[in-house]
Amino acid sequence: MNGLHLFLLVLAAIFVLLRLLSRKWAMSYARITVLALAGTVMLMPFVWLICAAFKDKDVMNAYVFLPPPSQISNQTINLDNFRELFKPHDTTQGPVSFWRYIGNSIFLASAGTCLTLLFSSMGGYALAKYRFRGRQALMTFMLASMTIPGVVLLSPTFEVIWRLGWMDTYKALLIPGCVSAFGIFLFRQAIMQVPDDLIEAGRIDGCGEFRIYLSLVMPLVRPMSGAFCLISFLGAWNSFLAPNIYLQTQSKLTLPVVLNQYVGEYSQQYGVFLAGTLLAIIPPALLFLALQREFIKGLTSGAVKQ
Repeated sequence: MNGLHLFLLVLAAIFVLLRLLSRKWAMSYARITVLALAGTVMLMPFVWLICAAFKDKDVMNAYVFLPPPSQISNQTINLDNFRELFKPHDTTQGPVSFWRYIGNSIFLASAGTCLTLLFSSMGGYALAKYRFRGRQALMTFMLASMTIPGVVLLSPTFEVIWRLGWMDTYKALLIPGCVSAFGIFLFRQAIMQVPDDLIEAGRIDGCGEFRIYLSLVMPLVRPMSGAFCLISFLGAWNSFLAPNIYLQTQSKLTLPVVLNQYVGEYSQQYGVFLAGTLLAIIPPALLFLALQREFIKGLTSGAVKQ
């Protein structure tokens, strides 16, 4: 019997003991234990990632997590992976540091999120509160376009970007993705719950259409905005295919593309790759912690019909 079996046996014995004393105590203990075990299993990959990022490359596969306390030293646990990661690498444009790639990803993810939020919310507002000819046909076409995989449109999109002269520029990544059919549909559903009387009151008070949208409508759909910002940021932050195709200068690459270069046919720097991965998950994690309340409200808004 190994340690895991003994641990589970002790948990089961405690449950049986509590069941003999009180059924309420036993059920509470069971719920807490199951949640704790599930949380531990979910956190195991992150713990492994943190441990692997600090392990020396010579002992990367020797231990699952960390070596025993008696074998912990500078030869097993050190910062060599991070030193190699942040060491400037020579390119045809000169030395490029890892900080440059972090800045590129933050800029593209932030700018792409802001543009998508602006145009998607404006499109959702127009479809929700304006009545014009072809509105239903446009809505049907928009929803039908969501069924087409993005890879199918890769070739014509590449042709258009090449003819416009946007290759190796950030415009190739920002402009085609500044409008999202998914985002327009989300904001349409959220803005439809805004009372028309409120918008009419704003028009009577002399507000322009853009001020009504910005000052009256958007504050009321803040939960949906927070959820959509988080989804858009994660999509732009983790984007690999488009930056790998359209960006050609090394100093303009993003984190997913650069991290992929550490593990390939001619390079097997798994420790550096895992160290970079650990740093790459920090900005999305901080954004989620900042927007988690709006994210949950945005996902549940409209779930119950009033």
